[in-house]
Amino acid sequence: MRIGLLTAATIAVAALTACSGGAPPDVPNLGATGQSSPPAAGGCLSAANGLSLMTGDEKQGSGDNTGYQPTCAGATGDTRKNALHAAAECIRQHGIPTYKDPVLTADGHVYTDARSLQAAEMNTIRAAAEACHDLIVTAELVPDGQAPAPPKLVQAGVKSARCMRANGLPNFRDPTANDLFTPGHGFGMHPEDLPGDKEDPTVRHAMDTCRPVLDEEARASSLGSLAE
Repeated sequence: MRIGLLTAATIAVAALTACSGGAPPDVPNLGATGQSSPPAAGGCLSAANGLSLMTGDEKQGSGDNTGYQPTCAGATGDTRKNALHAAAECIRQHGIPTYKDPVLTADGHVYTDARSLQAAEMNTIRAAAEACHDLIVTAELVPDGQAPAPPKLVQAGVKSARCMRANGLPNFRDPTANDLFTPGHGFGMHPEDLPGDKEDPTVRHAMDTCRPVLDEEARASSLGSLAE
């Protein structure tokens, strides 16, 4: 589903450099700079050294997937895996206890438990950022950012989109590897592709009919599946 993803404000840091990066729309990044430039299309998001706490909310994008940039690949191996664990443990100990360890893939991509951050208060997020900023930098972590969607997840999303189109939503688009998704919840729905909101009878019918494939997509987006 593409509605309502990553709506929480998240930890901010200074000196976000991009491989030309940017952020999921309407979400300041854990690991992002308070003074970053707008993302360049096609780039990737990378957290740099020199963290500082952002004092106010920063929002980019227009509320859809426009401008979303996946995170960059980085180091691999046990050293980074341990660093990611240490950063996550620090975040848990500073007010976000449900935050799961990020997943590090063999090619250096990272997937994160972004949904756990959505329920956190901004003051809690800022406190965690201040306490954990060194560990976040060491881990090369953007705690709410995601690497590009892997092929299995894209395939599951395309299957869902085909089902939705076949059940009354002809404009429902296929996702791509660079579309925004939330681990455990899959891709979302673009409002402009729908005849109404999620309570519209046509939308509701499509969602109910396609529930098995939508659930399959959600499972394919879980951190456990992303780690495979």
